[in-house]
Amino acid sequence: MLQGMTSEPELQNGVGTQDAFQRLWTPHRMAYIQGENKPTGPGAGDGCPFCVIPEMSDEDGLVIARGDAVYAVLNLYPYNGGHLMVVPYRHVADYTELDAAETTELAEFTKRAMAALRSASGAHGFNIGMNQGTVAGAGIAAHLHQHVVPRWGGDTNFMPVVGHTKVLPQLLADTRKMLADAWPAA
Repeated sequence: MLQGMTSEPELQNGVGTQDAFQRLWTPHRMAYIQGENKPTGPGAGDGCPFCVIPEMSDEDGLVIARGDAVYAVLNLYPYNGGHLMVVPYRHVADYTELDAAETTELAEFTKRAMAALRSASGAHGFNIGMNQGTVAGAGIAAHLHQHVVPRWGGDTNFMPVVGHTKVLPQLLADTRKMLADAWPAA
């Protein structure tokens, strides 16, 4: 039996069934589940957050670094601490729509993101990729973005495996500053 657990079902204060489960409430996730800030259509003017973020300050937009064709930004709904995305400024949906300069800078920013994450947080490895289209899992399919997710040995513990929950030990604003400070120069 886990520490702090009793064999008697806990009272749920009149909410739900007495089932002896401890609950980790994460109401902030409801914004993601309900699609808050998702574009209303395929165009750049349809509420695309990746088109709005570059107009914000780095701190407000959680921007880590800006280039000529792309920028790096923290994911608002991260899989792990430090989960960031490399995003072209231009509103394109498909990787094949990038021009040569955008493709080159996206690749370079991905390398810099890896270097910054290794320097700032000692990441052991990375999941890097794009979900092209809604059917492939893209949350915002209308605007291309590449995920860079840091990983550490042993980072899969009981929380994500059993509880389907991630514990993020740092506020996004603090993570943004840490990675921006560690971002390698061109």
